[in-house]
Amino acid sequence: METGKKKDHREQVMPLAAASPSVVPVSVSGGDDEAAASTQWRSVQYLRKRRCTLWCCGCCGATVVILGIVILILSLTVFKVKDPTLTMNNISLARFSTALGDSIDNLLLFNATLIADISLKNPNIASFKFDNSTTEFYIAEETVGVAYVPAGRVKADRTARMNVTVDVLTDRVVRKMKVTPEMLDGEGTEVNMTSYTEMSGRVNVLGVYKRDIEVKLNCSMTLEMSTASQALKTNNCLADIK
Repeated sequence: METGKKKDHREQVMPLAAASPSVVPVSVSGGDDEAAASTQWRSVQYLRKRRCTLWCCGCCGATVVILGIVILILSLTVFKVKDPTLTMNNISLARFSTALGDSIDNLLLFNATLIADISLKNPNIASFKFDNSTTEFYIAEETVGVAYVPAGRVKADRTARMNVTVDVLTDRVVRKMKVTPEMLDGEGTEVNMTSYTEMSGRVNVLGVYKRDIEVKLNCSMTLEMSTASQALKTNNCLADIK
């Protein structure tokens, strides 16, 4: 009887289920962190490259714009081809003589040697090369003398002065002048003259800005002559540039 009670007691204290071994969960968050860090690093590198690319493109664009503005300003100021200036500074008489040109009407002719002081100013940053040119003198719209100017060059921002010599012969305009020996007595008389100078050339700035220029100069003058003295006075000059 006691034995049966002990047996029942043992059965009562027996565990209902066998104890299972302890299970420790394994964390997998380490791999996810590494993947996230790798993705973040690639994103940072991409942003840096993109920022660098945008910065380089911006710098290049700004440089191009600045260069364009500078070139435009230079082309409108420094590199712009300016008009040269042709000036008749003075005309003087080197020689003067008279002779009877028409014995019937007792008209005089005169022969003279004139020296024209001409200056050509070049305001450009490049030299101005000009071709052979001429200066023609007229009395009563008839040519009485021609002076020749050889080709040359005027340096940048310089002025070249040229003395042009011309012989004036008035035998063809005796009847148009109508000067008699009596008119040279006392205060004398005057003969109106005109001159025409034409000069063509080219300005070449750095081989980029080129321009062909033609300069024309018309002058009017008065020859005062008497038995005692002769003088040539320039009245007015008008330049035309193309």
